[in-house]
Amino acid sequence: MPSTEAALGELQDRATLWSVGEIPAGDVVDAACDALVAGLDSPGLRVLAACTRAEAGYAVHDLLPTALDELAVVFHPVAGEAREAAAVRALARRMLSGQLTPWELTFRLHQRYGHELPLAERLVELDDEYAVIEGDDAAAALVTAAVMEEARRIAGRPGVATVSADAPS
Repeated sequence: MPSTEAALGELQDRATLWSVGEIPAGDVVDAACDALVAGLDSPGLRVLAACTRAEAGYAVHDLLPTALDELAVVFHPVAGEAREAAAVRALARRMLSGQLTPWELTFRLHQRYGHELPLAERLVELDDEYAVIEGDDAAAALVTAAVMEEARRIAGRPGVATVSADAPS
């Protein structure tokens, strides 16, 4: 069972990734269920976790802000650099946990933000490097190592409150 802090972080990441269109609403509901199992609890979290996959597509939009607010989690639902930076951090954490390859991370960021988002700029530059080293395994390994290093640097978790399992609900 994940710790409450890990479950809370995953819920925040999925909320952010959903808000930028990276994942479906059902993944947010799954994270709410995982958070309950890990020991987090609030009325809004329970309602969110109770959504069916069919309901998630329209219900998450209304239910998620309340659930996150009750858990003291920062959520950036409106487009802006703070939300985009949170999405870059969430994608970096997904890559570091093995859910994305380093190339998939750089490619997604390049496609979504181009060279316009300062936090993602180094990873986007590394995507440019992947494009010119096709077939050179040694060069690809160097770029992959640089992607891993940059992902670790940006994967910090600002905005997540530490919540104990016995926090009031």
